[in-house]
Amino acid sequence: MLALIIGFDPKSSTAISKCMITGAAAATVCYNIRQRHPTLELPLIDYDLALLFQPMLVLGISIGVGFNVIFADWMITVLLIIVFIELNGELTQHEVTTESKEGKPKVSLIENICWKELGLLVVVWILILALQIAKNYSTTCSVEYWVLNFLQIPVTVGVSSYEAVFLYKGRRKIASKGDAVANWRVHKLVIYCGFGVLAGVLGGMLGLGGGFILGPLFLEMGIPPQ
Repeated sequence: MLALIIGFDPKSSTAISKCMITGAAAATVCYNIRQRHPTLELPLIDYDLALLFQPMLVLGISIGVGFNVIFADWMITVLLIIVFIELNGELTQHEVTTESKEGKPKVSLIENICWKELGLLVVVWILILALQIAKNYSTTCSVEYWVLNFLQIPVTVGVSSYEAVFLYKGRRKIASKGDAVANWRVHKLVIYCGFGVLAGVLGGMLGLGGGFILGPLFLEMGIPPQ
């Protein structure tokens, strides 16, 4: 819309749309952080699910932004069209139903937040932001530049791996699914993390939100749409 209606070039539209998504995402978190799960006695936000996917999403965004700089404008436009067509077909295969949250018991905001998990997500965001800012003060393609780039991998992969190991051992579970899965197979965890990176790459490259990819995946996993 920014490109077609206002006349921005595809790459400028991508950067501006990512800023708009950030604002919308912050407002969404502020609203949903107070909400309860529609059917279970849990917060609406599944923090274990977030710890598994969000660091991978952030890593993918960093990679995608690099691709956005490299690719020509026409390539960005064509990829954007292909992704929209593909995801539209994927979403129409899922019947999305919502359940009323009326009558759910109210809890205080402090009780509704998993502080340790939220803190880890905030730390990841701050560290990646610091690395990105430091990278801008280094010479492009210098040793320092690539070191700062690659330092994003242990930060993001480390946190997602931490969550994946606990899921594999059965010490944590994706509670929003509503079932007590004892453990997860390694290949499934790897595939899911891969989808997180893919969502980030497409988001960073095309100016989309990661939910365009993760939404259909979560529905496939049996996560409630809320």
